[in-house]
Amino acid sequence: MIRFVHGALREKSENFIIVEAGGIGYGIHVPATALSALPGISEEVMIYTYFRVNSQDGSMDLFGFLTPEDREMFTMLLSVNGVGPKAAMGVLSVISPDDLRMAIVTSDAKAISRAPGVGSKTAQRIVLELKDKLDAQAVFNTALEHGSTGNDAGTPVLKNTAKDAVDALIALGYTAMEANRAVQKVAITEDMTVNQILKASLKNLNTLG
Repeated sequence: MIRFVHGALREKSENFIIVEAGGIGYGIHVPATALSALPGISEEVMIYTYFRVNSQDGSMDLFGFLTPEDREMFTMLLSVNGVGPKAAMGVLSVISPDDLRMAIVTSDAKAISRAPGVGSKTAQRIVLELKDKLDAQAVFNTALEHGSTGNDAGTPVLKNTAKDAVDALIALGYTAMEANRAVQKVAITEDMTVNQILKASLKNLNTLG
């Protein structure tokens, strides 16, 4: 089983790359959300892969991801009844793995249903079957670490205050993903109240596309 490919990036197109390693060019399917993070052609890359053999026709495919955690998210999607590799890649091509985890733990099936070929019922099934498999607090902490939350974003007080702001935005009718992204853009400091974070987040929501 091929678990990763480490080599030079030779080709890059929509949802597909070729990595040369040991004189062999590996064709790898990648989600569109990963393309922007890849280096330029001929530069070195490490791609964590999932190798699949189709039991019906014997065809073989290699799916690639930027981190082992992203690959794990892909395999978790495959564990959902009715979700195959095409649907799983479709989901990860319109929503990043971190945002997908956030959507699952906050039951935001609407965000998942935006993926091509994934209807509302499938999105709800993804949430239902995977929610208990994710650590909600760890997911939220990762989202804060990847966002712009100020120099002291790692303190529990700030994380709790930011979470309260996210919860308030959701209560106002915004999706969990919209609320999380808006709060991430606020440079939170220790002396900020939830209301101050909320006001700043609402301004961000007016500028988010």
